Amino acid sequence: MVSCITWNVHRCRGNDGIVDPDRTVQVLEDEVWRPQTDALILTEADEEVPPHAGLLDIKRLEMSTGLRCVHTHTDHRWGERSHGFLGVIVFLQPRFAIERLDVLDLPGHCHRGAVIVDARSGTDNVRWIGTHLSLWQGLRMAQLRTIGQYLFRRAPMPTVLAGDLNEWRPWGGMALSARVMQHAFSGPAKGTFPINRPMLPLDRILASPDLAQVETEVLDGPGIRMTSDHRPIWGRVSWSDAD
Repeated sequence: MVSCITWNVHRCRGNDGIVDPDRTVQVLEDEVWRPQTDALILTEADEEVPPHAGLLDIKRLEMSTGLRCVHTHTDHRWGERSHGFLGVIVFLQPRFAIERLDVLDLPGHCHRGAVIVDARSGTDNVRWIGTHLSLWQGLRMAQLRTIGQYLFRRAPMPTVLAGDLNEWRPWGGMALSARVMQHAFSGPAKGTFPINRPMLPLDRILASPDLAQVETEVLDGPGIRMTSDHRPIWGRVSWSDAD
């Protein structure tokens, strides 16, 4: 069983219009973080325009959560000043040994990307995919097709796909269909946007068929409502043959 949190932190711009990275980290620590969570996947966590400079205090987050940022090498970030890849930052529990880490440029005029981490802990191996997709369905289809083609060339592995997928249809639309991705991902669709009355399931935690979605929860709190335009979501998945 593995667990994950994903949150679009809105480039640390709160609903008061103030960019306050310290507030974002404080809310992550006080209202978002769940002890023993295996992965934290943040979107819109670097600046929007090149050089996509980092905003958050990564060391502080590592200290307070016990997780480790996977983007230790410049090849796994957009650039030297970035913390992640096009705003996507992945943190993992140290118990996971990283066997492979790739970043993918996704098609579209609004620059988007995906971070893909193959990790192992004991006999368990999990492929984590963190991404932030386009608002337009045509581009979402092209972006997920790109991720699907990458997966097609790789050995199968239990996979968790998480992030701001910008898909408002609870059934996933064409973009999340196996016909487009060549892979079937599933999971609950719970409203995370807009922040004060979340109706649209833009942020998702999805699992490959060899994992079974157990539980998801959209998180809430006064700090969360002030800090971003999306609510974070926590999820736990297990192997489908687990008792």
